[in-house]
Amino acid sequence: MKLKILVGTMTSTADYVAQAIQMDCADLVDEIEVVMMDGLDASAFDEDALYLICTSTYGSGDVPDNARALYESLDSAPKYLGHVRYGVIALGDRTYQQTFCFGGKKFDERLQGLGAQRIGEVFLHDASAGTMPEEEGTAWCRQWLTQALAPEEKAAA
Repeated sequence: MKLKILVGTMTSTADYVAQAIQMDCADLVDEIEVVMMDGLDASAFDEDALYLICTSTYGSGDVPDNARALYESLDSAPKYLGHVRYGVIALGDRTYQQTFCFGGKKFDERLQGLGAQRIGEVFLHDASAGTMPEEEGTAWCRQWLTQALAPEEKAAA
């Protein structure tokens, strides 16, 4: 199985998390591809892969600039994504309570609305907690991949 990590970022933090996952989780899947969301549209989900959205939140709870085209294409040119299985790592700062981790939450809501199947819970990382997003994101991803790669009966439970 291939893991395709789609990265939305303004300051490269989400990219660092994705790269850490690529290095640390290589023993769990056949291939891990990290793809910046720049210029992508809904066709990014056409591949037979397990998807991981790794995105920060920017401004007033918006998706990062490089993720905007992909996010908007899921609305402007919607298509059924029932074949897509995905997870979300959302990066944010709890000091902005009204919009905490909205970048990832918005992608999650839009993907579910198109029939995609989220595996597990959205991972929310709080920058104000003083923990390293690369370490926490990688630890979460190892558990998430175990769940995602389990036989269908277990994954549905």
